[in-house]
Amino acid sequence: MRNKLEEIKESSKQVLKDIRDKASLEAVRVEYLGKKGKLTDVLRGMGQLSAEERPIIGQLANDVRSFIEEEIAKISAELEKAEIERKLAEETIDVTMPGKTNKIGGKHPITIVLDEIKDIFIGMGFQITEGPEIETDYYNFEALNIPKDHPARDTQDTFYIDDNTLLRTQTSPCQIRTMENMKPPIRIIAPGRVFRSDSPDATHSPLFHQVEGLVVDKGVTMADLKGTLEIFCKKMYGEDIQVRFRPHHFPFTEPSAEMDISCPSCHGKGCRVCKGEGWIEILGAGMVHPKVLKICGIDPEVYSGFAFGLGLERIVMRRFDVDDIRLFYENDLRFLKQF
Repeated sequence: MRNKLEEIKESSKQVLKDIRDKASLEAVRVEYLGKKGKLTDVLRGMGQLSAEERPIIGQLANDVRSFIEEEIAKISAELEKAEIERKLAEETIDVTMPGKTNKIGGKHPITIVLDEIKDIFIGMGFQITEGPEIETDYYNFEALNIPKDHPARDTQDTFYIDDNTLLRTQTSPCQIRTMENMKPPIRIIAPGRVFRSDSPDATHSPLFHQVEGLVVDKGVTMADLKGTLEIFCKKMYGEDIQVRFRPHHFPFTEPSAEMDISCPSCHGKGCRVCKGEGWIEILGAGMVHPKVLKICGIDPEVYSGFAFGLGLERIVMRRFDVDDIRLFYENDLRFLKQF
């Protein structure tokens, strides 16, 4: 039995010299130290030994087991170290190489133009205000001097939630809320989404954006309105742009007007964009109706004001020569990446 143990020790030593991977090392461990291994097989014959030989052979068997376990542990550590070195060699990072940049999204074309409009009016001393998209009939119609029988209140044009609640059809309710809660002087713009019961086509959408403006103070006149909007147009389209005002009617302003600009594409000569007219309508405006001021608790004998509202998509379509409003809402990356 002593000879068998010495043979096991020597044979394991020879086998372990040729080990090159962990799988082979594990196979050797099982072969020599497993439940059915060579060392275990020898130890099964311990019962046949005399009482004097048993502790001597037992000690020798433990020494052989310890030797094999230590060799396996040493080889395992060497294999682990070699594996780490191999990975480091294969996965070397050149810190001088430029990093990979993450792809990020860009601004939506509507946001691009809206930010420009905000910057222009902030530069003229305007503040930005917001209001709820779900409005009451009072703020959306009644407080704006829109009578009960006005066509704008019809269900064909307005999304009603119930008899008194609706999706706002304009951002003008923000003006009413501002005048109720702020004393003049007031100088604000109110950008936001609005909703109207339109069938989608190239120029209409049930959801679109408006930017409303309001100025209320002592001595505000139509000349202030015209001057403000002319500055806006020149900042937006260039110093050579021309503007004109045409009489119009809005229930919440008096007098009222629509404003046109000379076509940025043909400079007034007439082209496809302006349909040969040389002018393009971009917004409606007027002096705040005295009745609206009075509803909001502002004395029309002391204060006056002007208001204007422009359709944002119309401005964006002209800016980027887009001929279908639906493109802004389809989220097609092929379209959006152009901006």
